[in-house]
Formats: sequence, C-alpha cells, structure tokens
Amino acid sequence: MRLKGNRLWGHDNRFRLILTLVLAVLLPAVALIYVNFQHLESIKRDKKVEALIHRDFQYVLAVSEKRLNQKAYRLTDEVRDLFPAPDIDSEVEKARKLDFILSKNPGLAHVFLFDRDKGLLLRSQPQQLNDKYCRVEHDLMEKSFSGWFGMEGKMLVEGMHKKVRPYTWYTSLTKRADGDAYVTTALFVLPQVSRDRVVMGGASFDPNYLKQTFFPEMLDELINQKLTEDKGERLAMMVYPTEEGTEDKPLATSAGWSKGKPEITRKLDDVFRGFALGIKFQGTTVDAIGHRWVMQSFLILGVLSLLMIGGLVLTYRNVSKEMALAHLKSDFVSNVSHELRTPLALIRLYAETLELGRITTQEKKQDYYRIIRKESERLTALINNILDFSRIEAGRKEYDFRETDIAELVRNTLDAYRFQIEQQGFAFEQHIESSIPAVRVDREAIARALVNLINNALKYSVHEKFLGVKLYRANDLLKLEVIDRGIGITRREQSKIFEKFYRTGDPLVHNTKGSGLGLSLVRHITQAHGGEVQVESTPGKGSKFTLSLPLATAT
Repeated sequence: MRLKGNRLWGHDNRFRLILTLVLAVLLPAVALIYVNFQHLESIKRDKKVEALIHRDFQYVLAVSEKRLNQKAYRLTDEVRDLFPAPDIDSEVEKARKLDFILSKNPGLAHVFLFDRDKGLLLRSQPQQLNDKYCRVEHDLMEKSFSGWFGMEGKMLVEGMHKKVRPYTWYTSLTKRADGDAYVTTALFVLPQVSRDRVVMGGASFDPNYLKQTFFPEMLDELINQKLTEDKGERLAMMVYPTEEGTEDKPLATSAGWSKGKPEITRKLDDVFRGFALGIKFQGTTVDAIGHRWVMQSFLILGVLSLLMIGGLVLTYRNVSKEMALAHLKSDFVSNVSHELRTPLALIRLYAETLELGRITTQEKKQDYYRIIRKESERLTALINNILDFSRIEAGRKEYDFRETDIAELVRNTLDAYRFQIEQQGFAFEQHIESSIPAVRVDREAIARALVNLINNALKYSVHEKFLGVKLYRANDLLKLEVIDRGIGITRREQSKIFEKFYRTGDPLVHNTKGSGLGLSLVRHITQAHGGEVQVESTPGKGSKFTLSLPLATAT
C-alpha cells in the first residue's frame, strides 16, 4: 500500500509538472507561433494595401488637377468676357476696360491685348508698379510679348482656334521680394474677332495670389471633400515646381502638411504646366503606416514573450521563495528548540543539584538561584518573542499604552541585564537624559525591543566588547540608541535584517543560535508606537540601532 501511495503521489506530482509546463511554456509558445503566422500574413496584406493606397492617391491627384484647371478656366472665362472689342473701342477705352478688369480681379497681376496691326497694350495692377520687382516684370513682359507675338502670333491664334477651349497656358519664373516666384499666364482669342486676324488677349495670375490664396484654398477644399467621401485617414496635399530637387520645397500646401516629401506625385498639364501635385497622409507615410503595423506585431510578440518569461521567472521566484521560507522555518524550529533546550537543561541541572543537597554554602546556593532566575528570564523572553510574533502574524497583537516614565523603564531594563553584560566582559556605557517627559507607551513592548537589541549586541561582538545605550530628546522625537563594536552589517543587508527569519551571511551569525525574529519584532513595536527604527553599521566596526519615537503624546 505504501508503494502504491508513493506511486500515486509521484504521478500526481508529474501531472502537476506537466500542467505547469503546458500553462507556462506550451500555451505561450503556441500563441507566439500563431502570432508569427498572422504577422507574416499581415505583411503580405500590407503590400496589397499599400498598392491600393497608391492607386487611390493617383485618382485623387487626377481629380484634383481637373478641379484646379476648371477653376482657372472659370476665372479666365470671366476675364475674357470683359475684354474690350479691338475693332470698336478706342485705345483709351481699351486701356480703361483693361484697368477695370484688374480692379475687379485682384488676383491678376497683368492683362494685355495684342493686335498685330496696332501692337501690344499691357496693363498691370497700379499698386504693384511701385514695387521694383513688379516694375521689372512689367517691362520684361512688355518687351518679350511684343517680340514673341510679333513673330509667332499667327501660329498661336491658329492653334487656339483649333482647341475646344481657345486657350494657351504657360508658367514662367519671376522675382518677388521674398525670392523666386511663378506667374501663370493665359492666352486666348476673343470671340468677336475674325479668325483671320492675329488678335489675342491674355491675363497673368499674380504669384502671391497663386501661392497664398488660389492653391491653398483649392487644396483644402479637395482634402475636405475627400475626407467627407470616405471618412478615412486625413490627407495633406501640396503644389511644387517641377524643377529637380523641389519635392520637399512646396509652393503651397493644404492644412496639415508637415515637412517631408509627398507619397505620390503628379505633374500637372494644361493650365499649370511646370507644377506638380503631391499627396500623403498627414503626419505619416504609407511606409510609416506599414512600419507601424510591423512594430505593433513585434510589440505583441515582445509582450507575449515577456509575459512568458515573466511567468517563468515569477514561478521560479515563488518556488525559490517558498523553499527558502521553508528552510528558514526549519532553521527557526531548530534554533528555537536549541534556545529552549539550553535554559531548560541549565534550570533542571541546577535545580537537581540543589534538591540533592550537594551545595553546602549559602553563597553557592545564591549563585545557583541567580543562574536559575536568569535562565528563566531568558526562557521567558524567548517565549514572549515567539508569542508576540505569532500574534503579529495573526493580526491579533495589541499594545497597552500607558503614561510611562521611559527613562526609568530603560534604567530598570538595563539594571536587570547589567550582571549578564558584565559577566560576558563588556564595557558598558549608558547616558539617559534627566529631562525626558513621560510618554504613552507599552512598557513591556518597549522593554522587549531594548532587550532584543542588547542581546544582539552581546551575541555578535567578538573582538571588542562594548555596549552603549543612550536615551535623549531630539526636537519632537525621543531617541533610544543601542551601540556596539561587533561584526557590523553590510549595506546590502541593512534593509533586510528587519525581515522575519532573516539572518545575515556572516559566519558568526550562522554559528550563533537565534530565531531571526528579534529585529522584526523591534520594527513592529516601533512602528506600532508611530516611530521608526534605523541602523547605521560598518562591517567589522560595529552597529548603531536608533529607535525614534514621537513625543506628540507627551504629558
């Protein structure tokens, strides 16, 4: 039956181990494989999505170019309708009508009328002629148009008559105060003029109007319409010159355009030849979106991996902690058993000796009685520590706070242990201020905390046996210090010595029997009184434990 029970117990442990491996390793591994597969599939899909986005961008740009051209034609049609009649109006009337067109259309920089028989009549916005750049532009256009139209006017007129819309457009580079600028000019034939005559009109859009008004308004209108149609990612568009290296130097942009190059571009034809349209997502790119998707996948993989590793680490730490705790508890039981057995053995030995009447002198009997009393006190202190720890662990520890002359309490406690201190060869110093006020404390608890600190000093001082106790007031705090010149405590272990069952790695500590509860109880007692305990220690030079208690309850 025992073998069968052991076998069943072994099978149960094996099942638990397999279950742990499945939950901690196998399931996360399967999840990782699945996510990796989905990740590869998403990369394939991303390429298709990228192609679809690019095609959509191309369509948006084509529609946008058409809309830009339509607006430019509409504006120019309105201007063309206002042009003077070459065969009816006088030169003065022609100039007046051209000036009127400019006043009605502030977005125009120049308008002109060319008649091969009468020459070129060019008018510019009056307020712009005060600008040196506009004046130079006016003079240059007047000179170049006269020569160009004089030589090629007939060919230009014949070409425009063959079109559905009798216009010819061109864009030229010019100058403004803030640098290079671009002026777009429309040439057109007049409807009231015979097809045989070389007569044409023209209008030039002001560069600042194109840059600051025409293009930005149109781009924003196109973006808003696109957003309304598909409710997708917000887009941004720009117009830029087609010269090499200008893709990141826009002439005009829609709202939301940030630095960088467009995702897809389209060279404009017809009206705005010499310009190109660019489009991208606001604040990102298609590549960035794909990269973000990939990074999200990797992030998911990383999180799952961390969860798996974290689970294994936590499992390992929990098991290690439980094993360490079990080991500490085993040591605790062993140490406590030894601690209990030693005073009990001494009490029994001296009691039996006295009972048998083997001690004849009264002085020797008093020594034996004193030893029995001291060992009984030691045994009582140990049992009280264990009982206090048990109550603290169960949450049932209660303190009896009473008005106490703490200076007298410390003196009485030290007097009770003075014989033991001197018997072990310790130099002892005490300093207790006489002006310490009475405070509300648990007398027994404070005495026990002091005794625990004294016992530690006595146990772990080998080469230089010194014990000092100070009680003094520091502002609103009551300070109780216990100083020794023993083995000391490393900085790394100073934060751990107040944990239950913890004992430092010094060989002397391990060779000295103890429960590992004393400092844990000291901390709990001090905190229960609203104070704190601190340690200052240097290995090989000793330690100083300081209990700081508030004087707020002083009477």
